[in-house]
Amino acid sequence: MHKSPSSQKGASFVLWLIALVPLFGAAALAIDMNNLYVSIAELHNAGDAGALEGALNLYSDDGTTIQESANDAARDAAEANYSRGSAVEASVQRGHWRFDTAGGGTFTANPSLDPVDLVGKTFQELNDDLDEINAVEVVTERRLTPVQAFFGQLLGIQDYDTIARAVAYVGYAGTLLPQEVDQPIAICQEAVLSPEGSYDCSVGRFIPSSDALMSETGGWTNFNQEDACTSGSPDAAELKELVCGSGNPVELVLGKDMGTQGGQVESAFKDLYDCWTATTNKIVPWGMTLPVVVCGEKNLGPCNKLVGAVDLNVLYIVDNANKIDDDAPWQMAMPDMDGDGVSDGQWSNDDPDGIVRWDSFVGAFNIQRPDGELAVWSDDPQLNGWRQKTIYFAPDCSFHAPTGLTGGLNFGVRADVPVLVD
Repeated sequence: MHKSPSSQKGASFVLWLIALVPLFGAAALAIDMNNLYVSIAELHNAGDAGALEGALNLYSDDGTTIQESANDAARDAAEANYSRGSAVEASVQRGHWRFDTAGGGTFTANPSLDPVDLVGKTFQELNDDLDEINAVEVVTERRLTPVQAFFGQLLGIQDYDTIARAVAYVGYAGTLLPQEVDQPIAICQEAVLSPEGSYDCSVGRFIPSSDALMSETGGWTNFNQEDACTSGSPDAAELKELVCGSGNPVELVLGKDMGTQGGQVESAFKDLYDCWTATTNKIVPWGMTLPVVVCGEKNLGPCNKLVGAVDLNVLYIVDNANKIDDDAPWQMAMPDMDGDGVSDGQWSNDDPDGIVRWDSFVGAFNIQRPDGELAVWSDDPQLNGWRQKTIYFAPDCSFHAPTGLTGGLNFGVRADVPVLVD
């Protein structure tokens, strides 16, 4: 007996309705999952904002004090955000972030408010020290207002648990920002580093040309760190463009090689001499910030590792050594050693004999040769302190704290800007 066409249609319709049930379920879950993913993404954004704000406020401006208020700052920043229109709940911990050699890392909560002394410690020592407070963890949730299920309720699902986590790390200042150093002159670390490891320049320094007695204490740089060791030493044309300009045009990374050039670059030095003359009239110190590089037992060039910067005063620059009677200083204001903005005195000598004036000048300011002797005039060219193409510094330089982004190496200064690590 054959079934009628109408009964066959009825059976097909029933089967079609049955097939729609899983389709509706899948569609319902897809809509709910989209809502859930958006909610979690917004929780992540809230956590990121909170962790960065907490790490930004983790230390005082001078980097010497851990601020308990950083937790509140992180929580407020996170909870200022919303997840699908609902309030975010945040929990905050400070602690230590340890980088793993294989990538990533581990956060260990530590409520300590005692900062670790950075000076003289390697990055690995600090990385392994759980008492080195360097990170803020923020966990964001919606416990009070969980993400509600809509179509998922058809399957018995009422709501969804949502949670996100973020960790921000504040490391060690590893860069010098654009225009943070003033002239394309690199100073050898060995010439300005005290036995205690600080930049205090207990005696005046100067930059001599190479000779049999002394290695150089500084030289030229083009601030190039892209291909410093393969592109060759800076040439006169690029140095002349940088002399008395706006400083380093790009951010400089500490611990990375920088293009350098030792010896005399006469055209660039002439521009520097003219700029110094116009700026100071040869009677006041010329304050500036210069990059510091590792020279070791060799002279500069074609590349040396950048390790910091130093704030110093240029007292005098000599262009032609055979003009001592004309060019030796007659007067010079003492540098402002106490920081009150006023010169700490005045040196002057009106003797027509340039040698007399020069020896009086270096004695008054304690300007020494790299071998530790006063840079007085001498008949012996190897020992003569009045040298052609030479820059003389006052004995008052100080370490210039790097700024910029968090870097990997420890130069004794905490970074201003944290980064997200998890």
